[in-house]
Amino acid sequence: MELWVLWLIAGFVLVIAELITGTFYLLVIGIGAFAGAIAAWTGAHVVVQALAAAAVGLAGAWAVHHWHGRNRSSDPHDNLLDRGQPVVLEGWANEAAGIARVRYRGTSWDARVAPTEARPAPGSTLYITGQQGSELVVVGAPPAK
Repeated sequence: MELWVLWLIAGFVLVIAELITGTFYLLVIGIGAFAGAIAAWTGAHVVVQALAAAAVGLAGAWAVHHWHGRNRSSDPHDNLLDRGQPVVLEGWANEAAGIARVRYRGTSWDARVAPTEARPAPGSTLYITGQQGSELVVVGAPPAK
C-alpha cells in the first residue's frame, strides 16, 4: 500500500474522531495528516512527510488553543447549552450534601442541588442552571432567560 494512502486513512480517522469530540484539536491534526499525504504523493522523503504533518498539526493546534482562549468566557456557566432544561430527580446520593441522581436525555447524571434550595422529593422536576466538572447544578424553578 502506498504511504500517501496511509496518511489519508490516518487523516480521515482523526477527522471522524473529531466529529465525536467537538474540540477542533483532532481536526487540525487530521489536516496535518493530509499535509503528510500530499508530501508523500509528491514523492517527498518520509522525514519530510512527518515534518509537514507535524508543522501543520502543531500550527493548527496552536491556533485552536488561542482561539479557545479568546472566546472563553470568564463565567463557566455562560457556555452551557443545557441551561434551563428540565431534569427529573431519581434519588439522593447524599441528601445532606445536596448530591442527587437525575434523569436527563435518557440517562442518569450526578447533580448538585443549589445550597439555597429545599430538598425536593424523588420524581420532582428540576432545572439545569450550570455545571461543575461532570456534575449538573440544578434548582427547583426554571432559570430566567
